[in-house]
Amino acid sequence: MAEAPGAPFLMTKLNVVVALITDDNDFQVEQASAAHDAARRLDVEIQMLYAGNDAVNQSQQLLKVIQTSSQRPDGILVEPVGTGMPQVAGAAVASGIGWGIINREADYIPRLRSGNSTPVFAINTDQEEVGRIQGQQFAALLKDGGGVLYIEGPSTGEVARLRAAGMQSTKPPNINCKMLKGDWTEASGYRAIKSWLSLSTSQSLHIRLVGCQNDAMAIGARKAFEEVVDVQARKQWQTLLFTGCDGVPKTGQEWVRRGILTATIITPPTMGQALEMMVQALRAGTQPPAHTLSKVLSFPPIKNLAAQPS
Repeated sequence: MAEAPGAPFLMTKLNVVVALITDDNDFQVEQASAAHDAARRLDVEIQMLYAGNDAVNQSQQLLKVIQTSSQRPDGILVEPVGTGMPQVAGAAVASGIGWGIINREADYIPRLRSGNSTPVFAINTDQEEVGRIQGQQFAALLKDGGGVLYIEGPSTGEVARLRAAGMQSTKPPNINCKMLKGDWTEASGYRAIKSWLSLSTSQSLHIRLVGCQNDAMAIGARKAFEEVVDVQARKQWQTLLFTGCDGVPKTGQEWVRRGILTATIITPPTMGQALEMMVQALRAGTQPPAHTLSKVLSFPPIKNLAAQPS
């Protein structure tokens, strides 16, 4: 509708969709919180979508948003469940919607940015460095070597692969890892250990540490060991060490302070930074940097872990 003569011009608030993996994970909750904080500070509207750990559902959610003109946002920020979603990214940019992908490799970004003012970028935690730090933590905690139960995220995701590769590159040869699968949730860490404990071989492996690719799975794993009924077996597992990743202040870091976890790795939430980059680019009509990496660090520092008796 045309404005009446002399009426003041009112700029419509920018609207950005923030699509996350799940709402059942402390790091994803922290990502959502960072997005809300940034939205208030930047005076923009955001719409939160949660995929329920389902890659197909996430693609359908975003395609619906892109194809429905009444809901079409100015930008989309997505942390994918599975792949980098090249088809969805292409559909968004073709509709003039900015696209920011979080914690996932996306080799299509240069192509979509070429000759295009619509913002397209990626911001990633250095996932391989997360894995390298975790391997260093294992070395510091298990100076004489030993067995590790290592609970990974879903094999469909780049994050799990990179964290595992980084860990393998720094763990000493005298530390042997038994790989188990989870899906980033506490329940999946619990199930992975319950299933492993049911195997006859579980008693024969000299497991000294449970290392998980996030803190939620580490907590689930610990709960499974605490529920072991046999008194002698439970006593055997009481000396286990538990480590995770993500290091959210109110969960992972607090669990380390309370001795529930031995160590974690702080991976700062990137969604607030991503929203700032998207909003600045949309308002200025410019492209942000194509790729940005955030820093990660051990909590507590590796030297503190190395000083503990093994």
